[in-house]
Amino acid sequence: MKVNVHAVNFNVDKKLVDFVEERMSKLEKFYDKVVSYDVFLKVEKTSDKENKIVEAKIIVPGDEFIVKKQCKTFEEGVELASESLERLLVKRKEKIRAHI
Repeated sequence: MKVNVHAVNFNVDKKLVDFVEERMSKLEKFYDKVVSYDVFLKVEKTSDKENKIVEAKIIVPGDEFIVKKQCKTFEEGVELASESLERLLVKRKEKIRAHI
């Protein structure tokens, strides 16, 4: 599955893009019907140390999940976002299984 990484207000390096793609592709273990991944990496112009925002959007048949995390580093934000998405996908899979 292709992971679309969008950098807002800065230039993203290849290492960070690879990290995001690798982490998001691991989510397919929990729900294999994912249509697309969109990850938005944003930097806020504030004096606050936690100025990195990761917004992840996953589209599955019939639904879409959006998770937004604000952290000190993009790596930490991607980890937290993927953990939240993991829980959402497992919950969705169990819900679908209950209806069958």
